[in-house]
Amino acid sequence: MHKQLNRIIAQCPYKVHVIVEDYNTNEIVWENRDKEIFSSASIIKVPILIAILAHLQKMNGNLNQVIEITPENMVEFSVITEQRQTRATLHELLLWMTITSDNTATNVCIDLLGMEAFNNYFKEIGLHNTRVQRKMMDFERQKLGFDNETTAQDMQQLFRQIYRGTLLTKEWNAVALDILSRQRSHESLKRYIVDDVKIAHKTGGLDTVDHDTGIIFAKERDYFIGVFITEVTDNDKARQTIGTISKIVYDHFIKQEEGID
Repeated sequence: MHKQLNRIIAQCPYKVHVIVEDYNTNEIVWENRDKEIFSSASIIKVPILIAILAHLQKMNGNLNQVIEITPENMVEFSVITEQRQTRATLHELLLWMTITSDNTATNVCIDLLGMEAFNNYFKEIGLHNTRVQRKMMDFERQKLGFDNETTAQDMQQLFRQIYRGTLLTKEWNAVALDILSRQRSHESLKRYIVDDVKIAHKTGGLDTVDHDTGIIFAKERDYFIGVFITEVTDNDKARQTIGTISKIVYDHFIKQEEGID
């Protein structure tokens, strides 16, 4: 596996940040540029999701509470904007934010707690290089140097805690895993995996980045994989690279299960 991954990364014209953890052994089996900070794109929505669920748990909140959607939070690339919705349940907002990467839903969710509260929570749970500093589609703020950021290592730490259920109660953690498992974008990590494998993950992409990260539930061996590609000039090529890396890792674990590797 290592030789194959080294070759793929060497051939890729972009920066490739990868981290893989075997949940059976708690071992990091592969990492590359895992501590470098990069633009998170939409994978910032995973820690936002967890922070809101943690807040609801603490406040004995209700997922069915109805939230107003104000015009200033409505942006493009949103099924909520398409439908001209002015109200939605919090559960609906969290679902759209995650499974279709809805930007209007995300902006409403950011207002729910505020950026400072999110960033404080991220630090509290050990995500030392993850920050939300702008709303979705706010490119003016991005030009001023305020971007949403993370690292491969932070995402590995976050998903480990989701998988182990150490951040939320069993009930609230089940909500998180259910939402992440309903992801509708499968152009990267699942791109070349023919098996009907369950995956709880989140994608993220901008013109210059493509990411996919999450938990693969592969038969008897669950594992985490995060592939984050930066300095991208061809998004489809980047997604193909993510798919290739994911398939190599998947085949490695499947062979281990079958006693071949």
